Amino acid sequence: MRVERHADATSFLDRVGDFLLGREAQHNLILGLSGRLRTEPRLYGEDPYFAVALEGDGVVGVTIRTPPHNLILSEIDDEAALDPLADDAQAVFDSLPGVIGPKEPVARFARLWEERTGAGAQIEIQQRIYRASEAIMPEGVPGSMRTYEDGDRELVIAWVNAFVDEALPEAPPEDAEGWLERNLSNPDGGIELWLEGEAPVSFAGYGGLTPNGIRVGPVYTPPELRRRGYATALVAEVTHMLLDRGRKFCFLFTDLANPTSNSIYQRIGYEAVSDSDQWVFGRR
Repeated sequence: MRVERHADATSFLDRVGDFLLGREAQHNLILGLSGRLRTEPRLYGEDPYFAVALEGDGVVGVTIRTPPHNLILSEIDDEAALDPLADDAQAVFDSLPGVIGPKEPVARFARLWEERTGAGAQIEIQQRIYRASEAIMPEGVPGSMRTYEDGDRELVIAWVNAFVDEALPEAPPEDAEGWLERNLSNPDGGIELWLEGEAPVSFAGYGGLTPNGIRVGPVYTPPELRRRGYATALVAEVTHMLLDRGRKFCFLFTDLANPTSNSIYQRIGYEAVSDSDQWVFGRR
């Protein structure tokens, strides 16, 4: 077992593309991010990190990181890969804010990191990955979808901030304005709003293009406008639009602590694929 480090997304994807594509939904975050890094290698202002665990010539696991964000762990085909992957990450980074990946492997990686560095590890978010190859449109939801316009800027920034405050235990390194600018500069990304009359009542972003799919999210409706079907209808319309443009699949992540989102997306065509946990590291 050995670890091979790659300096850029192109050589990384050339090496691991088949491994990742074999489980495209599970790897949609890695595929989408590394695909974008091919053309914008310093998307977040620092050089990205790519590591590949090999058994002989076969890929058995990978990690990727765009500092200052979390390390991302792939599916792991041989648990013995976790030790050298942790060793290599420690050789490059003095510390990590956290790690995200498939449920059992990422828990093992978190414990290995804890043992090596003394950083306390705990689960921050438990998520489920969903995939849709069709969109089932809900009936009876008033309103219609409209693409983001310049005049929506302040509202969307406020809603992204509200989403972060509500859905995430702590703010990510990138603020709402940074997320918006990155989304708008992404040729494969976009933002759609659901309007009732002339008033925006919900929004959904999308991006993270993979060879056959694309990721939907974040999705947000203000609390006072919920339980009216706006987000359900909007995600269904966005999914239909993206599939109609030629994507075979749409992916999204849900928080397992939110039973509402895990039920409504299944009603519009999304099927659960796997679970993914986010761990955070801090002082003991």
